[in-house]
Amino acid sequence: MHGPQGPTLGELAVQALSSVERGYDLLAPSFDSTPFRTSERFLRATRDGLAPLGPFRDGLDLCCGTGAGLDVLAGLCRGGVTGVDVSTGMLERARDAAPWARLVRADARRLPFAPGSFDLLVTFGALGHFLPRDLPALFGQAHAVLRPGGRLAFPLPGPPRPGSRQALELLAFDTAMRIRNAVWRPRFVMYYRALTFGVLRDALVRAGFAVDTYAMPEFGRRDDGSPRCRLVVGTRP
Repeated sequence: MHGPQGPTLGELAVQALSSVERGYDLLAPSFDSTPFRTSERFLRATRDGLAPLGPFRDGLDLCCGTGAGLDVLAGLCRGGVTGVDVSTGMLERARDAAPWARLVRADARRLPFAPGSFDLLVTFGALGHFLPRDLPALFGQAHAVLRPGGRLAFPLPGPPRPGSRQALELLAFDTAMRIRNAVWRPRFVMYYRALTFGVLRDALVRAGFAVDTYAMPEFGRRDDGSPRCRLVVGTRP
């Protein structure tokens, strides 16, 4: 992460003290060399999980970042592929990665698309940038721009085992972000501990989606048999 291609600790500190939009503008040139970029494993598993639910015509990547998910849509959608993000810097990188895609700068809570424009929406790793109170607007907009029968999908890893190193690291990160936002402005929203499946499912249902989940076998199962990662799919009736 702090090697020749990745951001330095100083650059990360500047990003962390910025707004979400400005922070990602700053991080964009080195973003694909960080662990923050969605891995090819997640992208491939999502594509494979969605393929049996198609065919799809037009697709939208919500909070597309540097464009990692645009190839997933290109492999699933027979029509156009669009990416939307609030960061100009990230969109510039996405344009280099996917010059064939339509890219739009906008807040995902206020999408500039006509109702019923898409058959498939995906998002990867971006939900932590929205507070629980933002979910009605986010999922409401997603519902509005989907055609009847359209899908909103995202991979969701299961919560780490309580007391595990991963759980403690997540708690430490969440605590640091809350302290930072209590003493510094502008806020940088990045809270993942609050985004449990139950919270997301309830918000999707309230927005009008029928919710299904699919195990992602590439990531295995826990000792109790539950999947380590699920593909969450909300369908607009």
